[in-house]
Amino acid sequence: MNGFRKGLFAILVAIAFPLAQADAATSTFDGTWNVRISSSSETCGNGATVAIGINNGQIASGSTAVTASGRVADAGSINVTLSTGIKRAVGFGRLSGSSGSGTWRGALCTGTWTAEKM
Repeated sequence: MNGFRKGLFAILVAIAFPLAQADAATSTFDGTWNVRISSSSETCGNGATVAIGINNGQIASGSTAVTASGRVADAGSINVTLSTGIKRAVGFGRLSGSSGSGTWRGALCTGTWTAEKM
């Protein structure tokens, strides 16, 4: 997968976290999460993995190449936006315990994501 597609998937994964914009979650979901992004289209590449951090319910990226932002609600609803350069993706889903899943969408691609707490 070329760098453009990897960046796009990383953005899409972060975007795949916007389900609800509730108050910041407690420390239940705080920590580093490994997020795997998959696309429903071969033209968008076959996936990527991105690490994100959650602190007091706020989502941030540990990467200089991908910016992540968003929130996790107390019940685990998550909304995320990933961006790199002019590319951007939005994600929605749910975290529960040490795992999570959801969907993402960008300008030209859509797909799913899964996450595991590291």
